Amino acid sequence: MLVVITYDVNTETGEGKKRLRKVAKQCVNYGQRVQNSVFECFLDAAQYRLIKGKLESIIDKDKDSLCFYMIGNHYENKRERIGKMRDYSVDDALIF
Repeated sequence: MLVVITYDVNTETGEGKKRLRKVAKQCVNYGQRVQNSVFECFLDAAQYRLIKGKLESIIDKDKDSLCFYMIGNHYENKRERIGKMRDYSVDDALIF
């Protein structure tokens, strides 16, 4: 299913900047960055629970926030994009 993950990490301190880097790094491991603090991730239920737990353990719940939007499997009909986007299809072959 397509899950959109957004986050807002308070970066007024060095610890906040470190948390921001950790959150972004975890999101990169699971999906594609579509904007600075927005990732589209194609996950199954186990992967969703895993990344949610990892991100919750990183953030400071008094200063930061996370949002998870479960778009589902038929995301093509639920997403509209305008402008230049870096994109890939999960069905495409990856060539290295």
